[in-house]
Amino acid sequence: METRVAIIGIIVEEESSVNELNRILHEYGSYIIGRMGIPYHKKEINIISIAVDAPQDVISALAGKLGKLPGVSSKAAYTRKQ
Repeated sequence: METRVAIIGIIVEEESSVNELNRILHEYGSYIIGRMGIPYHKKEINIISIAVDAPQDVISALAGKLGKLPGVSSKAAYTRKQ
């Protein structure tokens, strides 16, 4: 199956969702190339960037699951190459 490289941007506004967010990321860990998290104390949010290499449907599913968590927003940006 062909894979694509993508970045999933995640904004966490509800600290209570962090454990479930980490559980989901662990579930998809085999697709994750790297992860960077930045706490932004001034706005009381966390900004997370996940680089993934996975089939497009897997990337969409991951971004969708994350975005359904309370106080969490997510968006995927894909490479044009497959």
